[in-house]
Amino acid sequence: MTALANILVVFFISIGVLFMIVTAIGLFRLPDLYTRTHAASKSATLGVMCILIGVFFHFWLIEGHLNARILLGILFIFITGPVGGHIMSRSSYIAGVKPWKGTVHDDLKEEIDRMKKEQGIE
Repeated sequence: MTALANILVVFFISIGVLFMIVTAIGLFRLPDLYTRTHAASKSATLGVMCILIGVFFHFWLIEGHLNARILLGILFIFITGPVGGHIMSRSSYIAGVKPWKGTVHDDLKEEIDRMKKEQGIE
């Protein structure tokens, strides 16, 4: 049983580290703020969640302690990570940060223009 538990713990922590490496590569290689924010919020969230799942399994299966705080941490990161990335990207767009010149379609421009028109802001 302990060998299977160790394999499970190592698997989840390894997957988490892999996602964190993808996050680091994305932050260096992607061309603009919006794609970097996507890499940072989505893959970093998955990476931290997988590492915490591995830690949870370690304490539960190997140490024999069921730790609900780790599960709450996983839930908190699952909810707040992508939402924070979305809010930062949207506020940057409203502040005037231009997308990469290779961006094909700007879906948010029409929505922001409509909102400004409704509020009487030009």
